[in-house]
Amino acid sequence: MIDPRACYIVAEIGINHNGDIDIAKQLIDLAKSAGCDAVKFQKRTVDVVYTAQELSKERESPFGTTNGDLKRALEFGYEEYAEIDRYCSDQGIDWFASPWDEQSVDFLSQFNTPYLKLASASVTDKALLQHCCQAGKPLLISTGMCDLPMIDRIVNTIDAAGGEIAMLYHCTSTYPSEMNELNLLGIRTLKEAFPQIPIGYSGHEAGVAPSVLSVALGAQSVERHITLRRTMWGSDHAASLEPQGLRRLVRDIRDFEVAKGDGTIRFLEQEKPIADKLRRKHTI
Repeated sequence: MIDPRACYIVAEIGINHNGDIDIAKQLIDLAKSAGCDAVKFQKRTVDVVYTAQELSKERESPFGTTNGDLKRALEFGYEEYAEIDRYCSDQGIDWFASPWDEQSVDFLSQFNTPYLKLASASVTDKALLQHCCQAGKPLLISTGMCDLPMIDRIVNTIDAAGGEIAMLYHCTSTYPSEMNELNLLGIRTLKEAFPQIPIGYSGHEAGVAPSVLSVALGAQSVERHITLRRTMWGSDHAASLEPQGLRRLVRDIRDFEVAKGDGTIRFLEQEKPIADKLRRKHTI
């Protein structure tokens, strides 16, 4: 669960498991060993989210020749999610998912997850937002592809439906994002606009520096896509962190949390021997 005293680090597995529960477990192991607080998946009811025309389009993949073959192969069902639930419990790491439709909200409600996450692509779907509120779980909300008035309407919709926003994530929905697209000062803008809501950062950039800097700007949670290898087949792997990058991200965030201190300027005990050695006079 989110602790206001420390950054809540989410490893977004999404669909980078490529439909394989063993890869999903390897990614959970990676997130846990790196020191992440949670892993996240994505859940879709394929025939609801996509039109029949979209599913019938030709698309070569390891799973077949149509877009539908691919989309169905990437979706885990109850058996896989029950195993994810058991495995994360054994590993001592939170898990949750982004539902892309109302049926997926109901599906995920079968599990005792701490949150529902709304992807940037879903936050303008009023009916879906309201259905998520009715599920009774705190919501994590990404804000890619939104301006401030849109975010205000999203927050008001959730408030009116009796929902709780546990985290509002500043986000840029380009994959991977260029540095000039990140607008990290948007974190401060959101903190000023919504002082009652914790603000986080969902990043899709290459590297880890902007995500660490987001914490310095006040982000209370960081979410990044992860993969075993960026060269793996699939659309999201290229914008994901590999094991070394994920470990560096967590290390640097935790180092910053220690290094930032409390802001009180003091004469440290550890400095006193240095002062005795280097100061010629003590007349002030």
